[in-house]
Amino acid sequence: MSVITQRKQDHIQALTQDPAIERGQAGFDAIRLTHRALPELNYHEVDTRTTFLNKPLSFPFLISSMTGGGADNLHTINQHLAEAAEACQVAMAVGSQRSMIEDPKAEKSFQLRQFAPTTPLIANLGAVQLNEGYGIEQARRAIDVLEADALYLHLNPLQEVIQPEGDTNFANLLPKIEKLVSKSPVPIILKEVGCGLSAQDIQRGIDIGIKWFDVAGRGGTSWSRIESHRSGNGLGELFQDWGLTTPESLRQAHPFHEQAQFIASGGIRNGIDMVKSVIMGGSVCGVAAPLLAPAQESTQTVMDTIEHFKAAYQTAQFLLGATNFEALFLNSDLILTAS
Repeated sequence: MSVITQRKQDHIQALTQDPAIERGQAGFDAIRLTHRALPELNYHEVDTRTTFLNKPLSFPFLISSMTGGGADNLHTINQHLAEAAEACQVAMAVGSQRSMIEDPKAEKSFQLRQFAPTTPLIANLGAVQLNEGYGIEQARRAIDVLEADALYLHLNPLQEVIQPEGDTNFANLLPKIEKLVSKSPVPIILKEVGCGLSAQDIQRGIDIGIKWFDVAGRGGTSWSRIESHRSGNGLGELFQDWGLTTPESLRQAHPFHEQAQFIASGGIRNGIDMVKSVIMGGSVCGVAAPLLAPAQESTQTVMDTIEHFKAAYQTAQFLLGATNFEALFLNSDLILTAS
């Protein structure tokens, strides 16, 4: 087993054995919405549909990046997720494809278009790898293997510092990202992995041509704490709650909505969190941790989990008197209080 595949297995083991990795501090509980006792809607006619990357979604749900590698269980997890995404008409992003660049056995876990022919799929590479020799060749391979509609460039400086074998040279990445944006056949999405994006980060991305961002705030899964299981140096736990929450990042993104679109992820644990995220400007909402255990079991279990999110999302939308996605999106009038 390759070093990278073993690292993916270590991550899953940590997630299943340490409940404190789920921080439960995403900040959504502080946001209260305006209940409508007279919604003037038929619940069964509430329209939850939207579009993402020019493809239809049944509701604004994205299976966020989790895993992939040269082991059978990692392939099975991704297959279950892809099949469920197709059946439920939602989007899906894969884990870092660096594993398949460096280990050919991992490629199978990213060959998912056969299971999800109409699903918006997002490929994934670490931005820091652009300082380690990666470029358009590796990006095209990641895109081509997945047959992707977009490419995540994930930004994870904290995780890389805590990771024993982490790549920590984040200097002079912007010109390399800009070059990749100009050559990529699909949109590039800048994504954090659990510490949030600030207004300064977003502005830097817009300046080099980025049109999509995934804010991926803190308060859900702590990758710093996950890596602490592997590093043993204490820094991982010290920084386990570092960063901006998803609501904080969405507020930071507010001035940029005429220039870019935003994915809300990080600590979204139910359909009410999703509705709050859409109201705050999330075009689609990414969910990962709640799907990991179901994905280890079966496609149907993943589908059941997604449908539970959808039922809560539709109910909250109904109770706000919002007919469709457009009635929710960036509608601050629906927020009663937010600390």
